[in-house]
Amino acid sequence: MTALTESTTPTTRGGRSRWLALYTLCAGMLMIVLDVTVVNVALPAIQDDLGFTSSSLAWVVNSYLIAFGGLLLLAGRLGDLLGRRNIFTAGLVVFTIASVLCGLATSQEVLVIARFVQGVGGALTSAVILGMIVTLFPEPREQAKAIGVYAFVASAGGSIGLLAGGVLTQAINWHWIFFVNLPIGILTAVAGVRLIEKDKRLGSGGGTDVPGAVLITAALMLGVFTIVEPAAELGWTAGRTVLLGLLTVALLAGFVVREATAANPLVPLRIFRSRNLTGANLVQALSSSGMFGIFFLGSLYLQRVLGYDALEIGLAFLPTTLVMGLLSVKYSEKLVTRFGPRRPLIAGLALVTLGLVLFTQAPVGGSYVVHVLPVLTLLGLGGGIAFPALMGLAMADVPPEDAGLASGLIGTTAEVGAALGLAVLATLAATNTTGPTELQALTNGYHFAFAVAAAIVAAAVAIAYFLMRPART
Repeated sequence: MTALTESTTPTTRGGRSRWLALYTLCAGMLMIVLDVTVVNVALPAIQDDLGFTSSSLAWVVNSYLIAFGGLLLLAGRLGDLLGRRNIFTAGLVVFTIASVLCGLATSQEVLVIARFVQGVGGALTSAVILGMIVTLFPEPREQAKAIGVYAFVASAGGSIGLLAGGVLTQAINWHWIFFVNLPIGILTAVAGVRLIEKDKRLGSGGGTDVPGAVLITAALMLGVFTIVEPAAELGWTAGRTVLLGLLTVALLAGFVVREATAANPLVPLRIFRSRNLTGANLVQALSSSGMFGIFFLGSLYLQRVLGYDALEIGLAFLPTTLVMGLLSVKYSEKLVTRFGPRRPLIAGLALVTLGLVLFTQAPVGGSYVVHVLPVLTLLGLGGGIAFPALMGLAMADVPPEDAGLASGLIGTTAEVGAALGLAVLATLAATNTTGPTELQALTNGYHFAFAVAAAIVAAAVAIAYFLMRPART
């Protein structure tokens, strides 16, 4: 790597080992991120094969998101208590075994349960990665570059998943979108044990906050469930939706009270004294809501309105991956070093907002080059600039003993934001389908959802500008 200099590590071998460890962590993250979107492309094939109804098919995605978003925060704290490498490896094992079960599934029940277990493994694996990267690369310039690589994998992996899902589903069958995780999971787990040093259990001195863990896990799972099930199916004001929403709020309130009084809290409230960490989590939740929902709805626009097949959808999103990868890996570290993380974050989010606004103009007979490619290019530019800076800001003021917690927290807000954004935007698109023809009605619904997504990301821009502090380069 060109980033290795005489000042980075005592020996070249040591420097190489750290970068190899980074690539191992990113391989684990890529496998997790791919699985979120690779399934979206294969949903029609899964529905035909296993006989899902349109409403029950959503559980193939939602069961994963509920487990993943609900357990991330607990998994991050377990990394501090039990060792991050141990949790990372355990998560890979659980995720890989669950992937095989998903691929072997011949019934709806088995697939949904296996997807839930996949979410558990994904949470364990991904919750500790950012904390491990910060520990591996304490020097600011190297850390910015390493976080840029991680941010590219975490954000661009979604569009890679669309391409991989299209290729595997059309070339073989939908089972292989899960079977392909077996060799990747085994190789990554072995590489992790060999390349990642065993870390100290920094937070194990005062025990585990079991009541706090139960409260926050139950609140997050119930909250995501409320959005993806009764709110989407029955409406936001339905009695069941309101009741479950109030119960979620009560659980969250109980969690805050518990954390304020516990001797060794799961989430010490002092961590939110950092304006940058608090702002980063708010920005992460909002930007994930807009971006993840657009990947899903954008693929539906290409499929249902423009008539693209699974492979064509994956290829259509490839520019986003390429642009984001180039910026994240090659230029994000230079931008953060030159301007600090706050200004690139604001500029990147503004580009994402502009891209979403442009997507509201894509017509029924839209052209890919004129109406889709500029949008995906702007999303790639904005994501490639913003997300590495966001990760750096989120972890900048975090002490080593809380690195796993902060990593799990930023991951939790991303996944919960994605689940909420997907549910809200999909519901808005479905309930605003009015027009003289079926295609025009679908397009109008997508336009409304794209406009709401743009407003959500614009709110993230405002939070980044007014709440987050400039950091010294």
